[in-house]
Amino acid sequence: MVLALAKEIEMRKTSSSFQLPTFNPEIIETIYFGGGTPSILEISDLKLLIDTVYSYYKVVENPEITVEANPDDLIANVLSSRAQSRDFYEEYRSLGINRLSIGIQSFFEDDLKMMNRAHNSEEAKKCLELATQYFDNISIDLIYGIPNMSNEKWLQNIETALSFKIPHISSYALTVEPKTALHTFIQKGIIPQPDDEVAQEHFQILVDKLTENDFIHYELSNFGKENYFSKNNSSYWLGKKYIGIGPSAHSYDGEKRSWNVSNNSLYLKSIQENKLPSEFEILSKTDRYNEYVMTGLRTIWGISLDRIENEFGTTYLDYLNQQAAKYIEDHLLFVDENILRTTQRGKFLSDGIASDLFLLNLE
Repeated sequence: MVLALAKEIEMRKTSSSFQLPTFNPEIIETIYFGGGTPSILEISDLKLLIDTVYSYYKVVENPEITVEANPDDLIANVLSSRAQSRDFYEEYRSLGINRLSIGIQSFFEDDLKMMNRAHNSEEAKKCLELATQYFDNISIDLIYGIPNMSNEKWLQNIETALSFKIPHISSYALTVEPKTALHTFIQKGIIPQPDDEVAQEHFQILVDKLTENDFIHYELSNFGKENYFSKNNSSYWLGKKYIGIGPSAHSYDGEKRSWNVSNNSLYLKSIQENKLPSEFEILSKTDRYNEYVMTGLRTIWGISLDRIENEFGTTYLDYLNQQAAKYIEDHLLFVDENILRTTQRGKFLSDGIASDLFLLNLE
């Protein structure tokens, strides 16, 4: 699989297919290992992939290079016979990796068991004790709206995270996916269904507590200290181009989007046959308008009404103003310097509001 990923990086650069998103002569600003469990990869695997990017693309002098990691993987790597903590983390840094995104989810044992996480609360804390000795730029994930989680317990989760002086926190409401252990527990009545009102309370507690601690709420689910926003994710929200490598990965060049086949065997077979295993779509003007509305409303950068008019035309601007009027009246949206943004009360509802600002079937 790792060799196939390296080959796809090469093929993305050298392929002349007019159908897929094109990226020449783009300069790479961020490299992100995610979408699974990249922390199980050997140092040599990560080195091969990073070296391959540098071989085929021009990369900025100090790119943000992030690895998503599970706490149990980090602990296992550190405790394994092949590496002590100093060796392991310094090997990461020697590759240019300068940011970790760690899937903590919760610091409580019962929550982790309910979510069927592989790590325990002790590993969650231990991995941060070690990682913070070698990395300054660390993000963790926390889940709110967990059934039976009191406001006090949720606040304790946040305070535990803050005790490690983490500069970035991504936090999401619990969602119940079909065919998971959690879904089965809820169906059997063992665990109650997540409550939207509880989730909204937890969200407001999160916003208030992190704001008190000098975090900037720069995207609906993301909070960062100054100079610690995720450059990778910010690029997505700001509509920049990106290349996705591997099964299920998506790519975007401003006009076209492609996505790789999700089946591992089919992906490997295609790469071995020198075929890019991708489908694609050309985004219409309405598609691009809807995407800008969706991503813009989730961020502190908001939706530029000047950009709407210049890029999409007065018909789109008039529609947006018309749809936004009721939310402005209800103090969920506001306009400042011709930028449409959510109010503090509207942040939690931004996805629902955005869907009502979408324009359908104009083209």
